Amino acid sequence: MSKISKNLRHLRQLRKWSQEQMATKLGISRARIGSYEEERCDPPIDVLVKLSNLFHIAVDALVKADLTKFNGESFIKVGENRILFPIMIDKENNDVVEVVTVRASAGYLTGYADPDFIEKLPVMNLPFKVVGKHRAFIIKGDSMPPLADGCYVIGKYVESLKNIRNGRTYILVTKSDGVVYKRIYMNGFELEMHSDNKNYPPFTVDAADVLEIWEFVCNLNISDKKEEELNLESIMTMLRSMRVEMEGITKK
Repeated sequence: MSKISKNLRHLRQLRKWSQEQMATKLGISRARIGSYEEERCDPPIDVLVKLSNLFHIAVDALVKADLTKFNGESFIKVGENRILFPIMIDKENNDVVEVVTVRASAGYLTGYADPDFIEKLPVMNLPFKVVGKHRAFIIKGDSMPPLADGCYVIGKYVESLKNIRNGRTYILVTKSDGVVYKRIYMNGFELEMHSDNKNYPPFTVDAADVLEIWEFVCNLNISDKKEEELNLESIMTMLRSMRVEMEGITKK
């Protein structure tokens, strides 16, 4: 069975729609829905666009991705720039933190909305309770001290530019600059991007250029680690030590 036929059946069943109900929403016959799901023919482009709008999932994801790997809670509907936001969960339906490594960073701008790309990212769990979707990104350069080149920043997903708080630090995914980590100030429809290292002048990003926003939660300073030491187990060990420190502070 092709991916598009499996995807249509899966998405329809997630919403508990009959073929007749789905056909009515699309303005086509029930027989056409059956022919797509049974792989007797593929939906034309005008129907694909209708399906994309109906399910808020990009056309290329409908055609290329295997959406049966994701349940209904694994998609988050977001703003105008995004209509698909795949997330990974563990066997207990708990959210996990995807780690955007150095290698993955190069393809993140084109793969951020692709479930297959997100599924291939390494994952980890934070040793403290978090609320909301989190993801880890690697930092490049020295523009945001004390974080050094090679550190990981864990951010919480921000659904709207309206939720940005001036003077806080965020990881932004933009069409022009890719993944950047800066201190942000909103100025109308522009975002002023400031580096804590004053040798780097501030610059602006148009709000329409923003694809994703992640608010800083914590960082992993692993820039002084040897390459062979950088694996998920060692990262988890560092996170556990962070928890011990935080618990100790709380008790005091």
